[in-house]
Amino acid sequence: MARICDLTGKKVISGNHVSHSNIKTKRKFYPNLQTKKFYVPEEDAWITLRVSAKAIRSINKKGIYACLLEADKNGLIRL
Repeated sequence: MARICDLTGKKVISGNHVSHSNIKTKRKFYPNLQTKKFYVPEEDAWITLRVSAKAIRSINKKGIYACLLEADKNGLIRL
């Protein structure tokens, strides 16, 4: 399964480990993904999403339905 947030589209990015002697080796930065169930009152249904911690904060602020509409507009999910 790809490590991509369903709502924001955050995904793995690459970078470098930098040692004390300034030797660089490749590494990956993973998004903080959580699997959560959300209740959507407009559709009277529960949905399970794999979302980042930032997306959970956005859902708490704006509401799940507004976040779903925004993700649909950005082409990340289909409603």
